[in-house]
Amino acid sequence: MTITEQECISFMRDTAYKPMTYQELEEHFDLQDSAVAKEFLKLLHQLEQEGKIILTRTNRYGIPERMDLLRGRLQVHAKGFAFLIPDDKEHPDVYIHANDLKSAMNGDIVLGRVTAKSSNGGKLEGEVVRIITRAVTQVVGAFQNLDTYGFVLPDDKRINKDIFIPKGGFNGASDGEKVVVKIVRYPEGRSAAEGEIIEVLGHKDDPGIDILSIIRKHQLPEAFPEEVMAEAENAPEVIEEAEIVRQKRRDLRDKVIVTIDGEDAKDLDDAVNVERLENGHFRLGVHIADVGYYVEENSKLDLEAYSRGCSVYLVDRVIPMLPHRLSNGICSLNPRVDRFTLSCEMEFNEQMKVVKHDVFTSVIRTKERMTYTNVRKILQEEDPEVTERYADLVQTFKDMEELAMRLRNNRMRRGAVDFDFVESKVIVDEAGKAVDIVKRDRSIAEQIIEEFMLAANETVAEHFHWMKVPFLYRIHEDPDPEKLSNFMAFIANFGYTVKGKGNTIHPRALQSLLEDIKGTKEQTVVSTMMLRSMKQAKYDAESTGHFGLAAEFYSHFTSPIRRYPDLVIHRVMREVIENGGALTPKRQEYLASRMPDIAQQSSERERVAVDAERDVEALKKAEYMLDKVGEEFTGMISSVTSFGMFIELENSVEGLIRLSAMNDDYYHFHEQHMALIGERTSKIYRIGDEVKIRVSKVSMDDHTVDFEMVDMKPNRREGRPSGGFGDGRGGKDKRGGGFEGRGKGGKGRPGKGGDSRGTSSAGAGKGRAKDRNGTKNTSGQANANPEQGQRGPATQSASSAGSSNSSKRGKSTGGKRSFGFGSGKGGYGAPSGGVEQASELRGVDSNTRFRSREDLGKGDGANRSGGINEGKSGRNKKGKGGIFTGASAQSGPSKSSTPSSKKRSDTVIEGDGGSRKKKKK
Repeated sequence: MTITEQECISFMRDTAYKPMTYQELEEHFDLQDSAVAKEFLKLLHQLEQEGKIILTRTNRYGIPERMDLLRGRLQVHAKGFAFLIPDDKEHPDVYIHANDLKSAMNGDIVLGRVTAKSSNGGKLEGEVVRIITRAVTQVVGAFQNLDTYGFVLPDDKRINKDIFIPKGGFNGASDGEKVVVKIVRYPEGRSAAEGEIIEVLGHKDDPGIDILSIIRKHQLPEAFPEEVMAEAENAPEVIEEAEIVRQKRRDLRDKVIVTIDGEDAKDLDDAVNVERLENGHFRLGVHIADVGYYVEENSKLDLEAYSRGCSVYLVDRVIPMLPHRLSNGICSLNPRVDRFTLSCEMEFNEQMKVVKHDVFTSVIRTKERMTYTNVRKILQEEDPEVTERYADLVQTFKDMEELAMRLRNNRMRRGAVDFDFVESKVIVDEAGKAVDIVKRDRSIAEQIIEEFMLAANETVAEHFHWMKVPFLYRIHEDPDPEKLSNFMAFIANFGYTVKGKGNTIHPRALQSLLEDIKGTKEQTVVSTMMLRSMKQAKYDAESTGHFGLAAEFYSHFTSPIRRYPDLVIHRVMREVIENGGALTPKRQEYLASRMPDIAQQSSERERVAVDAERDVEALKKAEYMLDKVGEEFTGMISSVTSFGMFIELENSVEGLIRLSAMNDDYYHFHEQHMALIGERTSKIYRIGDEVKIRVSKVSMDDHTVDFEMVDMKPNRREGRPSGGFGDGRGGKDKRGGGFEGRGKGGKGRPGKGGDSRGTSSAGAGKGRAKDRNGTKNTSGQANANPEQGQRGPATQSASSAGSSNSSKRGKSTGGKRSFGFGSGKGGYGAPSGGVEQASELRGVDSNTRFRSREDLGKGDGANRSGGINEGKSGRNKKGKGGIFTGASAQSGPSKSSTPSSKKRSDTVIEGDGGSRKKKKK
């Protein structure tokens, strides 16, 4: 009998278990066969290497948690400290001081030990005991040649020490070039990491090098391996009639089915049709390309898709999950050709409840390849030329519009949260240079597809939930009570309240608030802060519901070309359908064991994609503003913090006016009112106020924009220095850090607070600290960049000042976004949108030694969010059952709801994708 990993770990987790030697374990499991015993020894060694079990000094095996150790992933901040995110989801995060990291770096899998607890036990502090798996093996940065040796200055500011390069490791790199360096020795104590250059990307100012550096930084794959391309080439170009008959697929080729996508889309993976029935009901058909039929499980194509996780949509290119031979060919639902699909047909009654549904394999032939623009011209503009061209489809589109609007209204009534932000897009020229930023409105065409995809995702999720087969769900946990409390305190400044009992709230109450603020000057900031009070959506093998959608069941079924979870559940669906609605026990067990790993991998790859997309958009927005230095604009105050104000321009670019630059008075930050108030003049700056600014500086290294107030005259009569508490920016100008405790304050007021362990948010750095042999190093650099994040207004917190510095360096998100909760449509092309992004923008409270990971700024938005914690919380009761009225539902009307999203983007809480206009070859 072979002992499995699960059996071994379960045995060791038993309360009666005491650490045993290999011989004792062998005797316990009665391993008589030598081959089985050998395999068991290999298993023990593997588990020990992975940190899942521990081998003690007396050669006894046990599990980490029974030995006061925690296994988890490190999340490192630019200022050096980190949080250990335990594998055990119920265990709180552990704050790790920079001095206790050993040589661990961001993303590493480590074993840690808790060394201290706060008085109430809520916050933990610890140290790294052992590094299990290195996440960072190569680094992208600028090379600094010092003749006999060199340094690489990492682009990723979470790596806050430069990489030392000996003379023999230059590999032909010249000073100032962007390079990829392989780490050959990790940092220990004060010693920098050592590496060798393995790729020279080119000079940092050369065209295309900026985005290429970001691609390398996130280690995004580009070209497909030869064996993957070979498998893709084996895919057929057409579907044979005999194959349709053999598979017994339902023939839908006579139905009026169309695709509706952006003009530049190549990978068309969804098509729809609508019929009015004699009983007054609507029948909606959503037909998704059967990608799983061509990508076989555990094939080279499948393993590559699993590794990539999703397609990545950058400003000027797409890094696809599958080769174009498949995504633009046999898997794309091109017009007037036969294609294999998985179909979900739903019949809606007058109350928009699903009274009948069916999920089945099919073959379709779309009538037209429609674009959003043309559908909009037919329905909204009544363009005579376009209407005449598609005369036979005009009524179909009108039926689609009616059904979509009724579906949306139904979801709004049941409590879905619908963020109405404007989406912007950076336009680049042939050389990749940003030349314009345009806003994109969500037309009726996008809304139609958004609504239909949402309905299909909910229906499929509930259908397979009740079939009790292994599946992947898209879940979104309830907001953390503390974040909710902070948010409600924040909106009280504007005179708003949200109904709720205790620390729980129904999404309907949040939607009511969004309706109340519509058209007000604070609409954007309140919406953004609401976003950040929510948790991150993710994939899971268990259906625990979706708060933002107020949905009991939700999955991603509609984008298998661009998302691996969709591809996986397509295989499960087809397998269940073809086997009479059930799986064999062995297959059931195998799939159940795989789903948690796939869910975690998919969620992690999604985060990488979103971070890369955000980086690129911030980069290009900064580039667009480069030649605007000195120009004046009118903007709106989008955030007020202890270190300055963030101003958002009409073109969605956001920049910072530092407090140190507001030299006409001494300004106090009033956290309760989220305002800056002049001490002498009593001048007040609040969120939502309109101001006139001048672009003063653009940093292409940090991808940030600095503004200054127009007509602000210095106050020369005041003896007191201007600049308030300092901007916390440190650096060589020595102006920052006044409020931040350990910052090199200069002339500002004395520092307040500061971490007792020396990890103040401003950082203590004075420009670049000296490293090996006197060479400059980024450690201690006050301007260190936190994890890339979306800027946003601060909320009330223990210490908003604790995040000043990281806010400055954080990435701009690309301004306003379309924040719907996800149709399952689109890829990951919403670089800065999404609750799954924005809600993780965590602030840092620098005045407390015990912090939570949720206080860790995921970019400046986090820091501006003022240290809101994201604790564990249970589900709210949203009502009974799912979306069905049939017998399979638990009970009556569903409380689940899904708002429409701009550009079908699935951004925000859904985070499953960007605009379909981003689908490019």
